[in-house]
Formats: sequence, structure tokens, C-alpha cells
Amino acid sequence: QVQLVESGGGLVQAGGSLRLSCVASGRTIYMFKMGWFRRAPGKEREAVGAINWSGGSTHYADSVKGRFTISRDNAKNTVYLQMNSLKPEDTAVYYCAAGRPSMKVTAPSGMYDYWGQGTQVTVSS
Repeated sequence: QVQLVESGGGLVQAGGSLRLSCVASGRTIYMFKMGWFRRAPGKEREAVGAINWSGGSTHYADSVKGRFTISRDNAKNTVYLQMNSLKPEDTAVYYCAAGRPSMKVTAPSGMYDYWGQGTQVTVSS
């Protein structure tokens, strides 16, 4: 089993930055695909992006491409989501998820095996 705990969310003004962290416990995640997802009020969960085990392959949703960056530190069992140039429409609960190594970084949310509880990000205009 893998337990995931997100942190780093908060309230920020439009144009600002936040860095979310996702710390895993229970087992090492260095071979897992790691993804970030978000759910805005009244909307369905959507993918933000994902990263493979080495960090050499990433994928981002068009809505965040060029503004968000996913990275990982396998020695710390941690994945990060650096969010820059934040917009009010980025307001959501952000979740990290872990999936099997064979998954593609473009895999849909249903293929991920483990999920964190989420952290709220609110961007004010």
C-alpha cells in the first residue's frame, strides 16, 4: 500500500506561485508513475499532468502547459507541482496519485491506484 499526503496549498493572488508537495509512505514510489489532478467546484476531476519514474518524461494538460512543472525526488519519496502565473480558474482541490510503472504518462485518472486526500488551492483575482 502507498499513502500519499499533499501539502502546500493555500490562497494566492492571480499571477502568483505555489509549490505543492506529495509525500509518499508505505513503500517506495520510485518506479511509480505519479500524476496530479484537480477538481474545481462544480466540475469533474481533470488531469493536470504526470511524470514517469525518472522524471525524464512528463505530460501536461493544455490549460497548464508552460505554467506548471512536475518534478520528483525519489530519494525523498516526494513529487512536486510548481505552479506559476496562477489564474483564478486554477482554483481547485489538487490531488496527487500513484500508478503502476507500465502506465503511460497520459493515462486517465481511472488507472491510478493510490490517491492523496487533496490540498486546496485558491487563486484570487
